[in-house]
Amino acid sequence: MTSDWFSGPDDARDRLGRAGYLTDDETAVATYLAGALGKPLLVEGPAGVGKTELAKAVARATGADLVRLQCYEGLDEARALYEWNYKKQLLRIQAAGDADWSETHDDVFSEEFLLSRPLLTAIRRERPTVLLVDEIDKTDVEVEGLLLEVLSDFQVTIPELGTITAVRRPYVVLTSNAARELSEAVKRRCLYLHLGYPDPAREQEIVLSQVPGLSERLAEQLVAMVAQLRELELKKAPSIAESVDWAQTLLALDAGSLDAETARRTLGVVLKHLSDTERAVKELRLG
Repeated sequence: MTSDWFSGPDDARDRLGRAGYLTDDETAVATYLAGALGKPLLVEGPAGVGKTELAKAVARATGADLVRLQCYEGLDEARALYEWNYKKQLLRIQAAGDADWSETHDDVFSEEFLLSRPLLTAIRRERPTVLLVDEIDKTDVEVEGLLLEVLSDFQVTIPELGTITAVRRPYVVLTSNAARELSEAVKRRCLYLHLGYPDPAREQEIVLSQVPGLSERLAEQLVAMVAQLRELELKKAPSIAESVDWAQTLLALDAGSLDAETARRTLGVVLKHLSDTERAVKELRLG
């Protein structure tokens, strides 16, 4: 089976790699199948393991547009799907004066007054589009209902205009940090991929690919230190992005090695809570 997105798992892995995103076999297979089957891909895992970046990499690798819906508590239909430009509608109604309401109604509830939000925008795109629904676990459960029509039939129903069906299905990626359990209705409509922290060899490969000029020895030391930090009981474990930031920091400082003193001086790059820094200094004897 082939698709408009990737010709197979190997193609997905190769093209994502050229776009700067290194994958394992499981990720390559899931990324390919999401395009081949036309199903949304739910990517779950701790913060900072590359869930959002995967969607961005798919867009870069395929030349598609990226439409992002950033989820948050209180997100509603007006911010996710669409809303009407009420101020502009009111001005048109006032300008219509004593005109028949049925004619005025059809006029003000037209495309001219529709404000498209990310979900509707992605549905209406004729170009290849990656729809990223980021951190869906941060929304209220009710918001998932808004997604069901989009995820099931790739369409949006607007009472005043009717049903708008996708001319070209977007490639959909939903991300979750597993802050809460998602509904079974949403899960049924998605393929599932869990992303965890990579093993040391892969993380070293990622760091070296993102930070040209870093020595393999320093990358190995850094990855080993990050692994030790993740084993501690921290409020926020270092992400892959923070490993890359730390590597760039060491390169900027022209550090020859990651010794205890250098690690202590630069912990603020990877640890963002005072209690985490204090614990790391104590547990890893960096003081």
